[in-house]
Amino acid sequence: MPRTNWKLSPSDFAFLWDECKRCFYLKVARQMPRPRPPMPKIFLRIDAAMKAYFTGKATAEVTSVLPPGTIDCKERWVRSARISRAGRSSTCFINGRSDAVVRFDDGSHGVIDFKTSEIREEHAGLYGRQLHAYAYALEHPAQGRPALSRVTRLGLLCVEPSDMARTPEGLYCYRGEAAWIECPRNEAAFLEFIGEVLAVLERPEPPPAAEGCQWCDYRDVARRTGL
Repeated sequence: MPRTNWKLSPSDFAFLWDECKRCFYLKVARQMPRPRPPMPKIFLRIDAAMKAYFTGKATAEVTSVLPPGTIDCKERWVRSARISRAGRSSTCFINGRSDAVVRFDDGSHGVIDFKTSEIREEHAGLYGRQLHAYAYALEHPAQGRPALSRVTRLGLLCVEPSDMARTPEGLYCYRGEAAWIECPRNEAAFLEFIGEVLAVLERPEPPPAAEGCQWCDYRDVARRTGL
């Protein structure tokens, strides 16, 4: 009997779901994730440096788009209460680690993610479901998990390196533009998406592989050859 309260990771909403629903199904329903590629240590150091720099900064120092507030880069392991959707026999919950939040002066909050990448508005669509998942888990937390009230803004803080410079102390650094990319909040659309996810997970067998999915091709060859 398969479990009926699925654990969903917000990070899987950005790439895995769109790339191949069969791979998504196998990870969540069958506990068969894709092998995790190695993460070069330099990227972890860049991420840590960004968070160390931005934490405690006033929003006015970063962008004129956001209301007055303060950036808080403390990582939070979030977990939502159980989510049910009409017409679905199973439920799910959100479980993951959020990057940072903004505490606005009016008492509301923003959920943000840091990216070292090209500044493109299209990123809002790519990472929007992930940001919505964090916001939902913080506003509807499981008992004892981190909670925030009134999440009013979602977005990405992108830093795009453009050149290098040397400081008077003799240190080298990358210089670049930082930009806020807004992700308009639409909780109704996010919950409709969750219903689509549950519909896939409730299938007795995995959905077809996405065209060109090399992971599915590898699994199929391994199964046929007995590897």
